[in-house]
Amino acid sequence: MADFDLSLTRRSALMAIASILQAGAAFAAREPLITVHKDPTCGCCSGWVQHLQDAGFVTKVLDTRDIDAVKKRLGVPDDLAACHTAEVAGYIIEGHVPAAALKRFLADKPNAKGLAVRGMPIGSPGMEGGRPEKYDVVLFGQNGRRTYMSFIGEQSV
Repeated sequence: MADFDLSLTRRSALMAIASILQAGAAFAAREPLITVHKDPTCGCCSGWVQHLQDAGFVTKVLDTRDIDAVKKRLGVPDDLAACHTAEVAGYIIEGHVPAAALKRFLADKPNAKGLAVRGMPIGSPGMEGGRPEKYDVVLFGQNGRRTYMSFIGEQSV
């Protein structure tokens, strides 16, 4: 059996600690995982997922043919329903919510159930093409609803 020198020098200990701290900072800087529920044939939903990934979010996509059951289970209000539903950090994200709104929302950590963009506004993430429409990102929860942010395309207004 070979003998190994397992003693740590001060320098090697400092290098190990620096590596651990650097890895921890890199991990902490990442956005939280977003689980996206969508129909497997929906192209605009895939476009929205790509938009999130381009903004630095890590996504997990769960294809389902019964998206309405997911919305009901998660408590998405019927009048705010869109084509896909996501879960992140204990919140519900419904529809084509821009990454900029989502980042602000996650930083604010409001007392809310989630964010929603009604329907499928032209120019919203995943719905590019044509002349972008103005649309609202709605914050919803037990305390009611309010406009959280407004956009034209991916630009906040």
